[in-house]
Amino acid sequence: MKNIQSNVTLDAKGLACPMPIVRTKKAIKDLEAGQVLEVQATDKGSKADMQAWAESTGQQYLGTIEEDGVLKHYIRKSSEEEHAAPAFPNVAENAQLEQKLKSGEPVVVLDVREAAEFAFKHIPNAVSMPLGELESRMGELNPQDEIYVVCRTGSRSDMAAQKLAANGFERVTNVVPGMSGWTGDTTSIND
Repeated sequence: MKNIQSNVTLDAKGLACPMPIVRTKKAIKDLEAGQVLEVQATDKGSKADMQAWAESTGQQYLGTIEEDGVLKHYIRKSSEEEHAAPAFPNVAENAQLEQKLKSGEPVVVLDVREAAEFAFKHIPNAVSMPLGELESRMGELNPQDEIYVVCRTGSRSDMAAQKLAANGFERVTNVVPGMSGWTGDTTSIND
């Protein structure tokens, strides 16, 4: 099993509902936006609870892995900017990217979500380059390539597309709504 990177690990093993959620609420407050919390729990009902809680509070439920009877839940703390409207002018909807991929045209799918988000679900052959690493890793990309940038909602990808364009990348497209609405092929650590 591939390890998922998290910033903080919370031990909620042996606790029954609602305690894993109570402890998660407290722990997530201390995280910075974009950081990932791993919650280790043994309460089988915690999977549905974690997912519902994350959605109701605007946090991002990434997924759960079960190892030796321990449920490892991964939750990413969202930022205010992620709820802002996209500003990059060159935008494509998910269906347009899916069509492009099916056509076989050479395009680069650049996924700027955190590594843990990417691990749980991503477009096959996408390049993982978290937004926080984009500046230092931009040299890994070819400015001549047609690049479609994805994230969860289109907000981080909007910021990444703006950064790329400011650095001489001319064929950049922000994909909205991104992975939150992606219905095309995906792969993950569980495949």
